[in-house]
Amino acid sequence: MSPLRVLVVFGTRPEAIKLCILIRHLRSLPDRFEVSTCVTAQHRSMLDQVLGAFEIEPDHDLNLMRPGQSLDEVTSRVLAAMGRVLTEVKPDIIVVQGDTTTTFAAALAAFYQKIPIAHVEAGLRTNDRYSPFPEEMNRRLTSRLSDLHFAATKQAADNLWSEGTRRETVFVTGNTVIDSLLFMKNALEQGRVQAPKWSFADSGRRLVLVTAHRRESFGAGIERICDALAVLAQRDDIQLVYPVHPNPKVMDPVYRKLSGLTRVELIEPLDYVPLIDLMMRSHFILTDSGGIQEEAPTLGKPVLVMRENTERPEALDAGTARLVGTDTHKIVAEAARLLDDVSHYETMARPHNPFGDGHACERISDVLLNLAISRTDR
Repeated sequence: MSPLRVLVVFGTRPEAIKLCILIRHLRSLPDRFEVSTCVTAQHRSMLDQVLGAFEIEPDHDLNLMRPGQSLDEVTSRVLAAMGRVLTEVKPDIIVVQGDTTTTFAAALAAFYQKIPIAHVEAGLRTNDRYSPFPEEMNRRLTSRLSDLHFAATKQAADNLWSEGTRRETVFVTGNTVIDSLLFMKNALEQGRVQAPKWSFADSGRRLVLVTAHRRESFGAGIERICDALAVLAQRDDIQLVYPVHPNPKVMDPVYRKLSGLTRVELIEPLDYVPLIDLMMRSHFILTDSGGIQEEAPTLGKPVLVMRENTERPEALDAGTARLVGTDTHKIVAEAARLLDDVSHYETMARPHNPFGDGHACERISDVLLNLAISRTDR
């Protein structure tokens, strides 16, 4: 049996975090898989640092990022460039992840060439086409194009089945982000990788990690988040650490409202390894990140989700996360409860992750291997 030719396509930091570990796993089985990679560089610098952390050198780097790029421009450039890559590589299947514009456009390009598509982290839904935007429609459209659907949870699989996706094409695998997290956590603990020496780590205060950068929070939402952080910074028992996204719609209000405040540390965006280190050190996390909602439960870190809804309700159901939106008073109240109510904190901090056990890559490779066998038997 000849190896299955797999092309893995991604363009952003979250995709890279969730796919680089899969690439490493598939490449550890060279008799079964011939793996090539293509990056669009939808996020250039943030993508490159993850590639470096996982020691992945892309086979095809489209380098499509442009200043001020619009969604239609990104979509059209990815679609055209991917058509050329697919013609050259001639993969048996392409693998895409999640809900980015790269994901949707690459899947569409593969569909045009009748190349099978495997969708990692399939089935997430908010049922609001504009929240998150454009991710909700990206993931829905990718589902309609895909041949194999790797759902992280049973609930995600149920979403796909309810939409008419053939049951035999949906596989509950867990999320590869947990595989990546455990890989890097072990590397940190064993000294194989090093995190920075944090100047604020020895303050004696409880560290609260903040990440907020999503498009739907631009404007009034990010202003209210900053107001909440300014109130929390008045406490003398915490240290807020906020890696600030470089988008001016985030940077401008954050630095205007929070720069110079005692107990607020505004830092540059973090590479993947330092971010994992700060998550491990944190008391709890304030975030609008989907990936952190998935990762934090494995580390036993409560999460307050600063969004109006989430496509990851499993974390809410498990009690490891609470939805606080961008309401200033609700953010402050829920953060104070985690800081002041020990029993409430311990309930949310109980390590329990509904998103995976660190073996998602193995389950995905097993499905792909079965595809290769069935292809040979035809």
